Amino acid sequence: MPLTIEIFGFEGCPHLDAAREVVQAVAQDLRIDATPKAVLLGSDEEARQAGFLGSPTIRVNGRDLERRDGPAVGLTCRLYEGGTGVPPRWMVEAAVLNALAPRGILFLCVQNSARSPMAEGIARRLARSNVEVFSAGSSPATVNPLAIEALAEIGVDISGHRSKAVSEVPADRVEAVITLCAEEVCPTFLGGARRVHWGLPDPARVPGTREARLQAFREVRDELLRRLTLLFDPVRE
Repeated sequence: MPLTIEIFGFEGCPHLDAAREVVQAVAQDLRIDATPKAVLLGSDEEARQAGFLGSPTIRVNGRDLERRDGPAVGLTCRLYEGGTGVPPRWMVEAAVLNALAPRGILFLCVQNSARSPMAEGIARRLARSNVEVFSAGSSPATVNPLAIEALAEIGVDISGHRSKAVSEVPADRVEAVITLCAEEVCPTFLGGARRVHWGLPDPARVPGTREARLQAFREVRDELLRRLTLLFDPVRE
């Protein structure tokens, strides 16, 4: 199925051009063989017929970025997370990767001890059975016990995870790479896989009480869950 990206809006929308820039940048960086199509609506009636959810509304293969499907509205503006009128780049990336349906996904950080093993554990829970999920780091250590505890709270068991080096990952089976470093320099992965960067803070760096540190892991866990739920949304027909 050819990939299509549509950007619905109306003339004068203050966020339309910025949304186009985000979508075009993602399409270029992910090497998508599809040109984002702008769909300008001229009346409330046209908006209702199109199932318009406010400008800008972005659909990848006909599906709304946030998986919303109504109610349709007239020529109004739309707000995304943080009260902004432009969707975050990660949301566009997740929708595009969902449509591309890569058969192998690799999560990378430095030590493969917190963010990337949590991402791997969540992804294994959400992905289809025919999707291989890997994680690795440039300087592998051991899995942080608080990462194990934070995932156990949502029923995901990574207690048996072993931190791995990037060289241990079968490069020929990886079609998409998601790097998660924020404060550090992320490792490099050689190969032709599509790449996105979701920089998340390292919860292992948070000082304070055990509860404060565990809460930092929970926050990263919840953000990963939010993003990966969109990426692995099962309706791809």
